[in-house]
Amino acid sequence: MKDTLNYLFEGNSLSKTEAHQMLVGIAEGKYSDAEIAAFLTVFRMRRIQADELTGFRQALLDLCVAIDLSEYNTIDVVGTGGDGKNTFNISTLSSFVLAGAGIKVTKHGNYGLSSISGSSNMFEYFGYQFSNNSDKLHREVEEAGICFLHAPLFHPAMKSVGSVRKALKVKTLFNMMGPIINPSFPKNQLVGVYNLEVMDLYQQVFSQSGQNYVIVHSLDGYDEISLTGDARFVSNQTEDNLTPADFGFAPVSQNELFGGETVEEAAKIFKSVLEGNGQQAQQNVVIANTALGIQCVFPERSLSDCVAEATESLKSKKALGALKKLMGLQPTHGH
Repeated sequence: MKDTLNYLFEGNSLSKTEAHQMLVGIAEGKYSDAEIAAFLTVFRMRRIQADELTGFRQALLDLCVAIDLSEYNTIDVVGTGGDGKNTFNISTLSSFVLAGAGIKVTKHGNYGLSSISGSSNMFEYFGYQFSNNSDKLHREVEEAGICFLHAPLFHPAMKSVGSVRKALKVKTLFNMMGPIINPSFPKNQLVGVYNLEVMDLYQQVFSQSGQNYVIVHSLDGYDEISLTGDARFVSNQTEDNLTPADFGFAPVSQNELFGGETVEEAAKIFKSVLEGNGQQAQQNVVIANTALGIQCVFPERSLSDCVAEATESLKSKKALGALKKLMGLQPTHGH
């Protein structure tokens, strides 16, 4: 580690192979917390390079508890978090709207980072039992159209950095890893990022992955389509800016996206949107993100068609049906 740190402190960067080896070493507990902290700090001081991120990603995917759902054409919808906006659970809601529209979703997530309530908080609140059991996850995708992969159960390698991340209390390169290490290797991915730098990096990583991908960033700082203004997107097909009007919606104000102060408040918003009682702004933002998810899977469909499909899934309560079905499949407490 000492040689690597000196090499990095001199302004050099790691090759894919070196990055891969370093992360495997960290996962195997070869280094002290102080060494890991020093290593992580390097990537706070300078931009992480695409080769480094690709190497780190590959290491975590090699070390993960992999789940084979390749028979389904699945999508994951996830934001990096870290935008500090404390929005309601837009990507998690979009996942259920996608499932309601007949698209299979393998949602990968964790407890909240930049908001009170992350996707794990929501799933847990509604009674979902975290598991890495392949049969359980298969059945959920098959019957409810969606399963949830609680990151810590699939990435034992992350345990070795848990205490360091807690102690550092700053964003580290691992915050950037979450969205790109789905252990079910989905064929499609809609990812929201908190700045254009990360967008550029992700694009370099995804363009080598063979996946359909859409990476989005709202230019006022959101890691999703916020409809508060223009957004930038890049996909394996094209790149462009999107305005709220492109989705057929009026702009919304930031306070309309507020996610609440507690997990309970976040869950209340979540449920009201699925039950058709959400505010117009909340519904529209979920529909806009879902539409891009649909277009990610079916790039030949027009955005307005995708908006119509997403709207139908939400308004017909098919999305709510997916949530109810999924929770109905959970083993009852005590088993």
